Amino acid sequence: MATKEERQILVNKYRSLLRVCKPYLTSKKDAQILRKAYNLILDAYQYKKNETGEYFILHAVAVAKIVAQDIGLGITSIVCALMHDIIRDTDITVQNIKTNFGDTIAHIVKDLNKISVIDTERASLQPENFIELLFSLTDDVRVILIKLADRLNNMRTIDKRPPRKQKLLSSDTHNLYAPIAHRLGLYNIKTELEDRYLLYNHPDIYRAIAIQLKDTEKQRTRFINDFLKPIKVELEKYGFDFEIKSRTKSIFSIWQKMINKKVDFDKVYDLFAIRIIIKNIIESEKADCWKVYSFVTDIYQPNPKRLRDWITTPKDSGYESLHTTVKGPKNRWVEIQIRTKRMDEIAEKGDASHWKYKETAARSDDDKWLREIREKIESSSKYLSDKKNRTKINTVRDKIFVFTPLGDLKKLKAGSTVLDFAFEIHSNVGSKCTGAKVNNKIVPLKHILKNGDKVEIITSKKQKPKQDWLNIVVTSKAKSKIKQALKQNKFLEAEIGKDIIKRKFKNWKITYSDEVINKLINHYKLKSHLDFYYNVAIEKIAPLEIKKILTSQEEENIKPEKSENIQELPVKDNNKNYLIIDNTLDNVNYRFGKCCNPILGDDVFGFITIGRGITIHKNTCPNARRLKIKYPYRVLDVKWKSAKDKALFQAFIYFTGYDKMGIVSKITNMITNELKINMRSISVKSNDDNTFNGKIKVLVSDKEQLNDLINKIIKFDGVIDASRIDKFK
Repeated sequence: MATKEERQILVNKYRSLLRVCKPYLTSKKDAQILRKAYNLILDAYQYKKNETGEYFILHAVAVAKIVAQDIGLGITSIVCALMHDIIRDTDITVQNIKTNFGDTIAHIVKDLNKISVIDTERASLQPENFIELLFSLTDDVRVILIKLADRLNNMRTIDKRPPRKQKLLSSDTHNLYAPIAHRLGLYNIKTELEDRYLLYNHPDIYRAIAIQLKDTEKQRTRFINDFLKPIKVELEKYGFDFEIKSRTKSIFSIWQKMINKKVDFDKVYDLFAIRIIIKNIIESEKADCWKVYSFVTDIYQPNPKRLRDWITTPKDSGYESLHTTVKGPKNRWVEIQIRTKRMDEIAEKGDASHWKYKETAARSDDDKWLREIREKIESSSKYLSDKKNRTKINTVRDKIFVFTPLGDLKKLKAGSTVLDFAFEIHSNVGSKCTGAKVNNKIVPLKHILKNGDKVEIITSKKQKPKQDWLNIVVTSKAKSKIKQALKQNKFLEAEIGKDIIKRKFKNWKITYSDEVINKLINHYKLKSHLDFYYNVAIEKIAPLEIKKILTSQEEENIKPEKSENIQELPVKDNNKNYLIIDNTLDNVNYRFGKCCNPILGDDVFGFITIGRGITIHKNTCPNARRLKIKYPYRVLDVKWKSAKDKALFQAFIYFTGYDKMGIVSKITNMITNELKINMRSISVKSNDDNTFNGKIKVLVSDKEQLNDLINKIIKFDGVIDASRIDKFK
């Protein structure tokens, strides 16, 4: 419980916030919404303290003050800043905020929470990716600006944290947040963040430069006054209405200059820059700037290599100014910027702000959203209830950013799957991938990733790339690697097939030659030796079949029966013989092929065998092509006919999944109790990679019932895939 003194501190802090917010409280509603937000966080935090020993509510108020005072945003942003951590730190939900404050504020606070949970320790090593991720996680620029205010206050209270935390926090700030402030034109915030980084990561350097700046302050002031005296005389002589500003470089900037130029502090001559701003009419502004330039260069010797004329030819951003460097008293070089009041106002806004004209590699596609951001900063937004106050960030939406378990960021195409991510990590990881843990939840290969997901790939030594993987991935890198792996795998399999053929030929006493192989390639209508050997290796072409082709022997050890023996077929339709299959045909001796186990609903055909009647095969049976080509006179067309009392057919299902407790019992319970299907057997094998393979034998009434069962199995949490197989292997 807070003491009386501590409660008074909170009251005083709130009053100081009200004073800062006074320009934005233009209506009674504005004041009410601010008070409502403060009461909500006061009630939610209950005088709790954070890890630094500071009250949560004090941090919230400090962030809101920065948003109002340092950034210049309006009442909506101030209210959101007060509640920026409330979802993470309390029981308040987005729905609570939506009910009390409306959609806009709820949306901003929700996105602030989304950003706050990102682990930035490793992301700071990839600042560009992190910045893009940050912008892609929200469609409202105020989220980014409030997050900057939050980080600025954290840096202002960093001395309350342990030394290790100080270094981590300040490093993140330098690598991630200072560049964002730089890009948004928030020069003062950027400068403070950089200086505080230097103070806590290189304290000796910071203090040394600070001492030298203080020691030389009077000398520097005298130099500037002496330097400007003759210039002021000339400007006043010719009746110019002007203003002169001078700005000392930040400690961090001085340090960077010392490093880049490899000089000591006393050799950094441009410790400050002077800006001459003319107040005049637009019609004569260019001529007046050049007049001022001539006055300055008549007094001091210019460096012609350092003249920058952005008045005659303004920058693409709209920036206009004359820059020159002249040699002042004691041979010290001084940078001078000459511009009009109008030019200065443009230079201080949006896409012509300080960072933009200093950064040569700025991207043109950033111009639009930077202008919108600065307009938002300059125009103090008011509390509005709908989307009118939401500024869209014009960033690329066709990318996502995903974290590895160690916190590294990977940039992927939008719509990328677990398999895309696996190949992004490494080709070997992709080739062995069986699934992943996304945000600690196990998902299959085809799971589509979202911005900010944390992904841990699951692999298995037994896994190999498959043809259908090409339908799962969307990135060109993954597609290329899969095709490469499939081709490589085909070559390896083909070598195995070639060895098989050579051994068989030797056993059969057949001479191995290209001529013989070409004969087989033509017989099977293949394109190359590679295709032939590969088909042998995967058992699509049987060695015995090859032997019969080459020796003109019958494949079976039986002689073909004469066609007259099939005259007893029961039904004729359109002058073709059909066998109508149901459970009432007692006079026809038929059976179902064990090689493919057809069931009601499958596309089937009949094949006449000696002494065993007619065998029913699926048209997709592995033996179908061979039987139809070699023995067309023994093939019958077959139709199904539903009988009153449906027969049951034996079918087999193969399924894979993650080895989660109870998953098999849930599947069997669903089959027997929920669907009332007769399950004859089930076998499950666990693998080293925390996955399992399972096989189920069931009795079903038809293909539709079997497909329904397979679809229900696939939907189980933890099941990777399920499909019908012809038989247990």
